[in-house]
Amino acid sequence: MTAVPHMIRRLPAQTVNRIAAGEVIERPASVIKELVENALDAGATQIDIRYEDGGRTVITVTDDGKGMDTANLSLAVERHATSKLPDDADLLNIATMGFRGEALPSIGSVARLSLTSQTEADDSAWELRVEGGAKAEPRPAPRFGLHGTRVDVRDLFYATPARLKFLKSERSESMAISDVVKRLAMANPHAGFTLSNGNRTSLRMTGTPLSEDGRLVRLSKILGDDFGANAVSVDAEREGVILSGFAGLPTFSRGNSAHQYLFVNGRPVRDKLLHGAVRGAYQDFLARDRHPVVALYLDLPHEQVDVNVHPAKSEVRFRNPGLVRGMIVSALRNALSDAGHRASTTVSDYALGRIQTEQQNYAYQGRYGGPPRGIGRGYAPPPFTNDPSLQPLVDGMSGRVEETADPFTPVPYGEPSTPPPNYPLGTARAQLHETYVVAQTQDGIVIVDQHAAHERLVYEEMKKKMEGQGVPRQALLIPDIVELGESDSARILARKDELAEMGLVIEPFGHGAICVRETPALLGEVNVQGLLRDMADDLAEYDEALSLKERFEHVCGTMACHGSVRAGRRLNGDEMNALLRQMEATPHSGQCNHGRPTYVELKLADIERLFGRR
Repeated sequence: MTAVPHMIRRLPAQTVNRIAAGEVIERPASVIKELVENALDAGATQIDIRYEDGGRTVITVTDDGKGMDTANLSLAVERHATSKLPDDADLLNIATMGFRGEALPSIGSVARLSLTSQTEADDSAWELRVEGGAKAEPRPAPRFGLHGTRVDVRDLFYATPARLKFLKSERSESMAISDVVKRLAMANPHAGFTLSNGNRTSLRMTGTPLSEDGRLVRLSKILGDDFGANAVSVDAEREGVILSGFAGLPTFSRGNSAHQYLFVNGRPVRDKLLHGAVRGAYQDFLARDRHPVVALYLDLPHEQVDVNVHPAKSEVRFRNPGLVRGMIVSALRNALSDAGHRASTTVSDYALGRIQTEQQNYAYQGRYGGPPRGIGRGYAPPPFTNDPSLQPLVDGMSGRVEETADPFTPVPYGEPSTPPPNYPLGTARAQLHETYVVAQTQDGIVIVDQHAAHERLVYEEMKKKMEGQGVPRQALLIPDIVELGESDSARILARKDELAEMGLVIEPFGHGAICVRETPALLGEVNVQGLLRDMADDLAEYDEALSLKERFEHVCGTMACHGSVRAGRRLNGDEMNALLRQMEATPHSGQCNHGRPTYVELKLADIERLFGRR
């Protein structure tokens, strides 16, 4: 029996549109992203977004852009029709958010789409409807302002019901919409945004000036005031590439990388190279399971970046990725270094919150004779004591400690009325439990974990020596030959010079193999094969040799831990003050090697509030 040859035929236009829609329109958030980008390209300064049922049933985006006349309105829903590219367009020189001419026809092929648009010169607005790819003729509609466009999308994916099964819960889709709108609002602080789900408005922002202060105002409204108080400014330029934005302190970190907002020429992107550079910059300050909070804006000539990588336009490729990566790492490290000993204000806020919670619990116990709701049966308030040594505090007399007890070492400093010198971390007053140094500042107190602080100081000193003298190497008597495959070995060999600076000397050995001749002496015996495989994975995912850096940091951190002042060691006044002064002079001393704070600062005004003085 002879096989019947398959006939090649053209797919219907409607089927082509629905296939293309699967690439561009993944979920309701994708619809809103495309419509908001169109509004921004049209010069909108105010964009109002409304949705219902997680975007399944209703999505409405209204803007005050230039608007469209009836002829352009008809062309807007035709595939590959756009006003953003000339006929001889250079796809490596794209200055607009959209350029493919796919968004509106893709939406119209899978939903009920209605466009109402008006220009300032027209007497009336014009409305166009598209249902499941079937386009009606434009018709006049009532005006709704001076100029702009309103896009109404209903019954998303009604024409492709199988896609509805892949949507997540209403809450998940709403969160995705919120994330998309927030990223676009962060990229465009000059535009005002409102976001409503039909019942309440979750986002309402007016446009702010295009300046660093205006950008920080917008970021603080979206990420919270804590971000503004715990971020350092980032500003760098190299070979026409400009990096700006804000980076959170290491002690202001999160459990995942979802709070890293990266923008290239005003476009929100999720790029492996950029995320890898951020991770590499914070490698020295955070544990592996902690992630920094950053909002970074990269601006570079359009011909140096390719945004035409994927229909969703969320990925980019750089002509010189090494320049971009190196610039981000160095700029972030310089910004964090300039922050000096700063630690996150949320550390002291957390401490004050815990104190206030305990006070409320004790007050409840005293008033009602039982523990507050949610407190277990083992709860007990601190016992009241009639210890005579505490009576001066009650009588209003001086609270100075006259006799030294074992867990408390006071530091004499002149008369009680003598103000402390104006040091950022104050002057040491006491050591508690032979672990914590208590210092008095001009407007509060500082509590320092002596072991964590000194560990960071020793670690920074070790790094400085290694930078000056280089990383000592040990030559292998018999070089190790590691088989990795062509792609992995090529990735590692491309970074051969960088690895040599860190003490790992390698060279090619045939196809897909690497010869290791020297390893860092600091690491001792090394499983070279495992190290190179881990590095190949890191380079593929982050474009950073993180595994080798992590091993360095682990060894240096261990050595610093053993060489630092231990908890339980009693310090005299000179030693405590020397520790404070060294912290002030050392970058990154506000956190230990794992991103935990080395000190807590409590302002006098906050302390007075705790005692009802304010």
